[in-house]
Amino acid sequence: MFDHLAIQVQDVAASSAFYEAALAPLGGKRSKEFGDFVGFGLGTSEHHSFWLVPTSEDGQAREVHLAFAAADRTAVDAFYAAAVAAGAESLHTPGLRPEYHASYYAAFVRDPDGNNIEAVCHTP
Repeated sequence: MFDHLAIQVQDVAASSAFYEAALAPLGGKRSKEFGDFVGFGLGTSEHHSFWLVPTSEDGQAREVHLAFAAADRTAVDAFYAAAVAAGAESLHTPGLRPEYHASYYAAFVRDPDGNNIEAVCHTP
């Protein structure tokens, strides 16, 4: 459904460092810089599907929830460990979330701008 998504952040450099660490276990990496904007993509892809952009006005950026796909449960665990090591607040440790469906395995953290960031695997 989505081609790309951008979120506003207070400090692009700090958020970029956080996402470089947190997305690496999921195959994500910094893939493009366009002025003050920083894009992330998967592997060697030229597609930059996730962007960090500076807030356009003074004040706080609005909270968003982002769920990144993980290839397996080990990747969810690695995402969580990398995100927390990069300074994220732990919201929910890796585990099954049967309230969503029987195989929903996810971890949730809060990024430097207060966004609720999830890594999820849907396979058993």
